[in-house]
Amino acid sequence: MLNLIPAPLKCLDGSGYFVFKDDLKVKSDFDLPLLELERADDGRLIIKKDDSQPQEGYVLDITQECITITASTETGAYYALQSLRQISSYEFGKRRVNCCRITDRPSFKWRGLQLDESRHFFGKEEVKRLLDMMFMMKLNVFHWHLTDDQGWRVEIKKYPLLTEIGSVRQSTQINGWQSKDVVEEEYSGYYTREDIAEIVDYADKRGIMIVPEIDFPAHSAAEIAAYPKLACRELDRGVPGYFGSSIPERVLGIKDWNRTICVGREENIQFVFDVIDEICEMFPAPYFHIGGDEAPKDEWKKCPHCQKVIKENNLKNEEDLQGWFNNRVLEHLKSKGKRLIGWNEILKAGNLDKSAIIQYWTPQRDKNAENHANSGGDIILSNHQAFYFDMTYAQYPLTNTYNYSPVKYGVNKENISNVLGIEGELWTEWIDGREKLDLQTYPRMQALAEAAWSDDANKNWKDFKSRLDRFKPYYSLLGINYAVDKVSLIKNPFKRADIQRKFYICDTHYEVKLNKKYKAKGEK
Repeated sequence: MLNLIPAPLKCLDGSGYFVFKDDLKVKSDFDLPLLELERADDGRLIIKKDDSQPQEGYVLDITQECITITASTETGAYYALQSLRQISSYEFGKRRVNCCRITDRPSFKWRGLQLDESRHFFGKEEVKRLLDMMFMMKLNVFHWHLTDDQGWRVEIKKYPLLTEIGSVRQSTQINGWQSKDVVEEEYSGYYTREDIAEIVDYADKRGIMIVPEIDFPAHSAAEIAAYPKLACRELDRGVPGYFGSSIPERVLGIKDWNRTICVGREENIQFVFDVIDEICEMFPAPYFHIGGDEAPKDEWKKCPHCQKVIKENNLKNEEDLQGWFNNRVLEHLKSKGKRLIGWNEILKAGNLDKSAIIQYWTPQRDKNAENHANSGGDIILSNHQAFYFDMTYAQYPLTNTYNYSPVKYGVNKENISNVLGIEGELWTEWIDGREKLDLQTYPRMQALAEAAWSDDANKNWKDFKSRLDRFKPYYSLLGINYAVDKVSLIKNPFKRADIQRKFYICDTHYEVKLNKKYKAKGEK
């Protein structure tokens, strides 16, 4: 069995072994700065540039005499090396690898993972650690959620209060969506422009594009705390420490708060453009995510400025006002060479420009999102049941991620080409540190990688599970707190229901505790 995740397109077994020696040298047509081997014309690791290969594809040919990699890009060559890394188990002291010929390329262009650092902030080293495993799994998009109600995490020089005030909250809700428990401690953190540049460069060297998400017009309580004039009504409100759009009133009794900026004031539109301009300077990716989901519009209904814009532009309602705002942002992004991405709720506006990329996340089927894909629009699939990695395994077991298919969510087979790809989501309301982050991410990332890279014809759960079991020593080598089978694949429906109940009302770390118990007993 070929011990490789994600499964390659084709593999032909050869006879014999290639034996690694301590003085292995490389002869390469690419620079490959991450490859720390001596260069020599007689190198037994040969890397050739071949423009006929797919952009991220490669051929890995292992004979008894040499290892030959053929690729059209550095990324393809690196992916071949990552495959060699896995099948050789070189890091575990193995000195030989079976001869074979692997021909490989991805199914989807967009193979992404999103990390939310507004709710909890992890810092550069944790991000790099995540990028390293993404690289190994041939994931190529890091969607970085840098702002939300609970914290603004990126330096904007023109608006220093965004980090001076917007990155700092005085409390944090704990113990689940229904809990009223709060830790009364200051929580803060943000990235400087220098930090961003360092991480963007680190990702780029690994073939990973970083797509920033800066949420507009909603999920904006942190920037409103910093600049109250951004709201329809100026209220003296700090950065909130509670989570979820309905939590303030339903659980904590706070009835008057702001999380949506006033789009009726031109100076607020300029604020958005100014922020976008600085973010675009930091991130070279041709995409910009504005969020756009869960936008309360009660304030807009009462705001004379917003109502004036609706009237002057012959808009039907507040949904179309958001569409009008999104279209202005879209045009500004276009002038920067960027495409707008938004969550599927932005399609509620009947006037949204068709060039917007839609990220489909909702657990309920959304006909607007499905129609967008089936009528030629570009779409990224992050459906809740398969790719919301912040949820318990009891609710969404590992098989949900592995067995994902776009057709199950309303994308017709003939329109699969409109699917840019798929993406896993790590929302961090209840992920507060490495131990929990690891548990929620692994082994889901491995299942995501295979769902995104491998052809459906090559996907087989039983085979994947066997390869995953043989991959698990890497988790131990890298100090990763992965979820054991008794957590990630729990079957007992009563136990699953109990874990879900605890997660929502009292204990968001219950699976972490279970995992510790099972690992102490030697479970894998």
